[in-house]
Amino acid sequence: MEKQKGHVLVLTYPAQSHINPLLQFAKRLASKGLKATLATTHCTVKSICATTVGVEPISDGFDEGGSKQAPSVEAYLESFRAVGSKTLAEVILKYQNSDSPVNCIVYDSMLPWVLEVARQFGIYGAAVFTVSASVCSMFWQINQGLLTLPMKQENFPLLLPGLPSLEFCDMPSFLAQPSRNPASLVAILEGISKLNENDWVFCNSFEELESELVKTMLGHWPFVLIGPMVPSAYLDKQIEGDTAYGANLWKPTSVESMRWLDTKPENSVIYVSFGSMVNIVTAQVEEIARGLKASNRPFVWVAKENENKLPVDFVKSLGETGCILTWCNQLEVLAHPAVGCFITHCGWNSTLEGLSLGVPMVAMPQCCDQPTNSKFLVDVWKVGVRGKKDEEGIVKGEELKRCIEIVMDGERSVEIKSNASKWREFAKKAVSVGGSSDRNIDEFVMKIMKGQRKINV
Repeated sequence: MEKQKGHVLVLTYPAQSHINPLLQFAKRLASKGLKATLATTHCTVKSICATTVGVEPISDGFDEGGSKQAPSVEAYLESFRAVGSKTLAEVILKYQNSDSPVNCIVYDSMLPWVLEVARQFGIYGAAVFTVSASVCSMFWQINQGLLTLPMKQENFPLLLPGLPSLEFCDMPSFLAQPSRNPASLVAILEGISKLNENDWVFCNSFEELESELVKTMLGHWPFVLIGPMVPSAYLDKQIEGDTAYGANLWKPTSVESMRWLDTKPENSVIYVSFGSMVNIVTAQVEEIARGLKASNRPFVWVAKENENKLPVDFVKSLGETGCILTWCNQLEVLAHPAVGCFITHCGWNSTLEGLSLGVPMVAMPQCCDQPTNSKFLVDVWKVGVRGKKDEEGIVKGEELKRCIEIVMDGERSVEIKSNASKWREFAKKAVSVGGSSDRNIDEFVMKIMKGQRKINV
C-alpha cells in the first residue's frame, strides 16, 4: 500500500463548462504519473474521448436525458445526490481489490455530497471550483456572515477584501437575484460550508491573475489555484498531443471554420460565442446580427440553438463575410491568427481561454458569474470593453459596433492588445514547469503518490 502509485477518481457535474476543466485536470494528473479516471453520467459518458484518462459511468437517476429529463434543477440535484452516491461507491468498490485502488476523489464543487462518499471509504477528498477565486470569495463571505442576502442596491458600491469596487450590475446573478436559481445557490453554499472538511480545495485560476485576492486571503481560506485548465498545446506543451479537452456534448464543425479563417487577413475576424448554457433572447440575437453587419468585418458566430432566431435577410446576405456554426473547438478558433476579437458572455472557461490565447474581448455577460468576470476583464485585466445594455437589458447593434471598433482599431486597442498578450504570457508561465499552478499540482501529486489512506470516519 505504501508503494501504491495513486489513483484519482475525478467526478464532474455533467455540463460542458464543468466537464472541460475537470477532464483537463484529470489529463494533467495522468501526465504527472497518477492513474486518473473520470466519472461522469450515463448521458455524457459517450461524449468523452481522452486516451490517457479512464472513464466510468455513474447514474444521476436520469440516464436517458440527464438534467433535461428532470422536472427541475432541485429535483435533478436531489436525484444525483441519492443515486450518484450509490453508483459512485460502486465504482470505488470495483477498484478496491485491484492493483490501483482509488485513494482520492477529486469532485466538482456543485456536488458537495461526494465528500461524504470519500469519507465513507476513508480516502482523500478534494473539491474543484470551476469559477474564479474572486467569485468563490463572495460565497465564502456569505458563509462567514460577512455578506448577507438579499443584496440591496443602496449598499453599493461594495468593497470586499482583495476585490475591486463592485456595483450591483457586477454581482453574480446567484447573489444579485438569489430567487432565480435557488437550488444551484444552495448547492454552491453547501460546498463552501464544507471547505475545511476537504483535504484540498482547488480553483481553476492562477495566482498572477487574482494576485490581490491571493495576497489578501492568504491564511484565511484553503484555496489552491491550479489553472488555467486549458489543453496543454495552447500553453505549456507539456502533454503531447493535447489539443482539445476531449469532451463534446455537441458535434463541432471545425473543419469548415478553419478553412474559412485561412482566407482572412491577420487580426481581422470577430469571433462570437455565448458558450454552452446561455440561451440568448431573440431581440438580443437580432441586435448582435445588426452590430456585426454594421461593423463591416468578417465574423465567425457560434449560434448553437439560436440559429432559428437569426434574421432571414441577415443570413441570406452573409456571402464570404460571415461564417455561422452550431458548435466548434473554441480554442482552435481563438488561436487562429485571423481572429482579432472575441465577443463573449464571459463564462469562466471562455474568459480563461480568451486570456490564455491573448485575444481582446467584448464582454456581454448574461447571468451566473459572468457579470463579475466581465468587471475583471474590463477594469482589472484591461483586455476589453463591456457592451452597455439598454433599459430592456439588451446590447443594441450600434453599441456592439462601437465596442468592436474600440477593441480592434480604436485609440485604446493598442493598450488592450498589449494587455491581452501580457496575460497570455502569465497564463503560460503559471502552468509551465516551475510555475505557480504547476508547483501546486506537483505537491498534490506527490501526496497522492504516497498512496496513504485515511482512517475510515
